[in-house]
Amino acid sequence: MLISIFLFIPLITAVACVLIKKHNVSKYISVAGSFALLLYNIYLGYTIYLNRSLTELNGFFYVDALSLLTAQIVSVVGFAAALYSIGYMDAELHAAEFPEKRLRWYYFLFHMFIFTMLAVCVANNLGIMWVAIEATTLSTTFLVGFYNKKPHQEAAWKYIIICTVGITLALFGVILTYHSSKNVVGEIGYALNWTDLLAVADRFEPHLMKLAFLFIIIGYGTKAGLAPMHTWLPDAHSQAPSPISALFSGVLLNCSLYGIIRFHVISSKCLGPNYSCTLLMAFGLTSVIVSIPFILVQRDYKRLFAFSSIEHIGFIALGLGFGGMYSIYGAELHTFNHAVAKSLLFFCGGNLFLKYKTREMESIKGIIRTMPVTGVILIIAVFAITGIPPFNIFVSEFIVLADAFSSGSAFVLIFTSLLIVFLVLIFVGYINNIFKMIFSEPAETVVQGEVSKFTIAAMCFLLIFVLIISFYVPPIMRVILSQISDIIRNA
Repeated sequence: MLISIFLFIPLITAVACVLIKKHNVSKYISVAGSFALLLYNIYLGYTIYLNRSLTELNGFFYVDALSLLTAQIVSVVGFAAALYSIGYMDAELHAAEFPEKRLRWYYFLFHMFIFTMLAVCVANNLGIMWVAIEATTLSTTFLVGFYNKKPHQEAAWKYIIICTVGITLALFGVILTYHSSKNVVGEIGYALNWTDLLAVADRFEPHLMKLAFLFIIIGYGTKAGLAPMHTWLPDAHSQAPSPISALFSGVLLNCSLYGIIRFHVISSKCLGPNYSCTLLMAFGLTSVIVSIPFILVQRDYKRLFAFSSIEHIGFIALGLGFGGMYSIYGAELHTFNHAVAKSLLFFCGGNLFLKYKTREMESIKGIIRTMPVTGVILIIAVFAITGIPPFNIFVSEFIVLADAFSSGSAFVLIFTSLLIVFLVLIFVGYINNIFKMIFSEPAETVVQGEVSKFTIAAMCFLLIFVLIISFYVPPIMRVILSQISDIIRNA
């Protein structure tokens, strides 16, 4: 029942939030449920640390190190977003951005979103995992359009249409995987269980498996924000409430990438690693390249953060595609590092919006004077997200790049050299855009002071992870990352 309880916590929290009509109560239930999930995930993590994997309900649920890391990201960022939501949504309610009765539905959808992402992590059956990834789209569409205004509705429609097309293509990939395996596994109930498929993947029909992985990387890559299938992402991230933007960028993209990795492992065992690794590198580098001009010329800070997410997902795909033990280790560490740093950025952006009532960077000045705590945290978050030493993203990027340079492959060296140039350009874009807002002279009409103690508390919570991993990767995390590297390389 260990895995079932893991799923029940956000489900019960969601139901409790919607049944209690007083939002002053539901918001604290939301935080309590998220905190309980975080504590339980620590316990589950220790169990996986000892046993390497855990199965339940005759193999219907399966958790290994790869599942656990994604679930840890869900629970850490989920708790921070729940805490941040108290201050942020109360401020929006006070500004009459939406009616009070709608707030409990926000918390309901928030925890249903958490539930669907956890379902992605623990589903052993690839068909059920597909259903869970599609369910994340359905639960979040209403959150993108939560304010029920024209820009939000347009972003919600764009999000659901593009992601539904992508997830449909991924379904073809799942079906083709089944057909490539049915002569080996047979037409039985567990024919799509990842653990059973992996055991016999070397006997699959290779041509079907090639086509299957192509559909998977395009389909799930749409939801993960890989270019050129990324077009929904800047609109959805910019129009959703800031806590949801943090969950989108920090968690949802990783859940979709998790689906790609599961198929990457099967494909590697069937075809050898070169085919799927080449596709990962191609889509990864394309994502980094596509993000650069938009980061350099961007005027909306939430869209800037969104395009940065495309760049970082591309970097993770490149690290996985390089295929070395340490590049995979670094890429998976990067998923956690990016999740906490980018969520921290979106929280800073939410505070700025509540204070200045605009997302246009040219209209925001003197943050360090008007909001000193947010300003200092924003400086750290910008340095972290751009990979400046010694911050956490520098650590994971250095591991990936060092392993790539030591590989000796001319092909990998070209990709790595280009990547370093692109990362420098992205750093320039961030510094040029964000530091003008922070250090310029503030307008006299802006009242000094922070927005809410809850938003600051949530930001400090994530800041702890950013700073700790900048200098020290905990031993249990090192073991989990090593186990993930073994899972992917030893297929």
